[in-house]
Amino acid sequence: MSKRVAIFISGGGSNMRALVASMTGEHPARPALVISNNADAGGIAWARAQGIATEVVDHRPFKGDRTAFESEIAARLAPHAIDLICLAGFMRVLTAGFVTPWQGRMLNIHPSLLPKYRGLDTHARALAAGETEAGCTVHEVTPALDDGPILGQARVPVLPGDTPQTLAARVLEQEHILYPAVLRRFAQGDHTQVMLP
Repeated sequence: MSKRVAIFISGGGSNMRALVASMTGEHPARPALVISNNADAGGIAWARAQGIATEVVDHRPFKGDRTAFESEIAARLAPHAIDLICLAGFMRVLTAGFVTPWQGRMLNIHPSLLPKYRGLDTHARALAAGETEAGCTVHEVTPALDDGPILGQARVPVLPGDTPQTLAARVLEQEHILYPAVLRRFAQGDHTQVMLP
């Protein structure tokens, strides 16, 4: 029986699209729901066009009350019998109250070679530090930000003249390869790390 996956997004959802495209045929999972905190997210319109159920929970009315925001997300998840959550550019930090019940069943992709450069502005920080390589990491989500067991990484060289934008574009190409590869394994219960060159 296929695992039912919910994908959380805040924007265009390019990683969500890569995950959805991969979940066909013999894949052990299927996209069951796309959730966004942004009604205008391009990824929501795309998911609807694919016939995937969508939910929008705008974080702004919950300003200062993350617990209420997360309770609303949980309420929207409940009817869909979700097995796994994939965070794919979801730009809200989830608290331990939400994460803990899903621990071991929630993945995230982060645009750095964790444990380096947790948080935001990863590419600018990598360039400022003089790194010779950058990349992305898929990890299990724990209550600590951008922490949790690493399930896969992809590396890209930092090139002379790179800007945060050019580096981000090359890393994103690898994200679209790495995240589907990790999800396929993870949905089968295989936590072996996927390491791309």
